Amino acid sequence: MKVAIYTRTSTDRQQSGLEAQKRALEEFCKARGITEYLVFEDFGVSGTKNSRPELDRLMVNVRNGSVNTVIVYSFSRFARSTKFLLDTLEEFGKLKVNFISLSENVDLSTAIGKAMFTIISAIATLERDLISERVRNGLVNARAKGKKIGRPVKVNQELIVTLKSEGYTYRQIGKMLGVGQGSITKALKKFAQKGTPSGD
Repeated sequence: MKVAIYTRTSTDRQQSGLEAQKRALEEFCKARGITEYLVFEDFGVSGTKNSRPELDRLMVNVRNGSVNTVIVYSFSRFARSTKFLLDTLEEFGKLKVNFISLSENVDLSTAIGKAMFTIISAIATLERDLISERVRNGLVNARAKGKKIGRPVKVNQELIVTLKSEGYTYRQIGKMLGVGQGSITKALKKFAQKGTPSGD
């Protein structure tokens, strides 16, 4: 078994948090009789960043067959977004790579773990559909009240930012919200100028 453990903290002042994650993962490996594993640690890297050096290196090892089991402390330490999590787990499935998350008690090699993944996928799909439905209903309601509808950049700005942070492409966002790439770019630039929240 070629095992990798992954840990992350969002600020460089959380050394103790990184150590706690690593300790929990090492104890889990010890309990499972796993004595050899690769360690990937992103220290002081926000969960929303598109590029994480160690996570990127981990994925390279997964794709070239050097790793067939990935163990993390929690979904939030591993995934950039719900979409990233689902896409990555689907890729792991195709590559026959197992995924284990301690906090959520998910092990995709088990029947319960696979059921959990199905539930998470269904919830993510439902959330995406609800966002699209809210936008459509809002436009219909506005038209019914006699409001002139152009491209609702102001109304959709928060949705655009949210969907982009979840990992959706410009084309996917445009299709869901009925806006062009220019409106999406403008909304994201306006949001960036206001300053992104510190977040996780």
